[in-house]
Amino acid sequence: MEIRELQWFTALAEHEHVTITAERLNISQPTLSRAIRRLERRVGVPLFDRHQNRLRLNKYGEVFRAHALRAISEVSGAEQRITALIDPDTGTVALGFLHSYGTWLVPDLLAGYRRLAPGTTFELRGDAADAVVDDVRNSRLDLGLTSPRPAGDDVEWTPLRDEALCLLVPPGHRLARRRRVRTAELADEAFVALEPVFGLRQITDRLCAAAGFVPRVVLESTELSTLRALVAAGLGVAVAPLTGSPSGPGDHAVAVPLDDPQARRTVGVVTLAGGPRAPVVARFYDYVRSRAHAPHV
Repeated sequence: MEIRELQWFTALAEHEHVTITAERLNISQPTLSRAIRRLERRVGVPLFDRHQNRLRLNKYGEVFRAHALRAISEVSGAEQRITALIDPDTGTVALGFLHSYGTWLVPDLLAGYRRLAPGTTFELRGDAADAVVDDVRNSRLDLGLTSPRPAGDDVEWTPLRDEALCLLVPPGHRLARRRRVRTAELADEAFVALEPVFGLRQITDRLCAAAGFVPRVVLESTELSTLRALVAAGLGVAVAPLTGSPSGPGDHAVAVPLDDPQARRTVGVVTLAGGPRAPVVARFYDYVRSRAHAPHV
């Protein structure tokens, strides 16, 4: 059953005359008649009562017309929505990102892009790195801002900039007034950390492994804001992005730079291999990549 046959049927139901309807549809009478007979064979009953050259919609036809009109309306609505989604100026981009990027990276990108394409809308979703990449793989997201580089050749990841990592310690901690600290000095510390599915936790584990120890994680969280609060409460130390981290003694956690060349995470944008196909997504993707290595992405 084709949508055009439903459209022909509803037109015939309105005019109840094959010749007039065929002329208005710009098709031949035999083509229209065959299409109606196919519909009737499919539903198993006549949809019209025939009276010489005239047709009269019967009770089965009335039922079928009501559903045909809804089907045509749904398809038309879907076409309009898809057109809006792919329009490079007024479409929608589904963007995922790590929660911590929601406080600086995402607002900066969207503010800059809205000046270029004010009609573009965004569906925003903050999540863990693995979840963002998984949603891109399954087309639930168009693009993702994540770290570290995801594994697999089914996605492509473009690095944008490096973000320095620091050590968060409670006020009054033995390392709070240090200018820098080496990762190896933390072997005996209690750590608070994000759960293992988060990219920052994976980087933390690698830093500690490279320094020759496994971090003793006493508390796990799913949000950086909670992580900072746990450190400020004296429950442990944590590795966190230097962006947005407090830097001086007081009621908050204290950020101390890490003296380790690997103490950084590379921010990147991930999409399906081959790049985005929808024009609206491709345009924003190109903009994001054009901002790579900018002082403020």
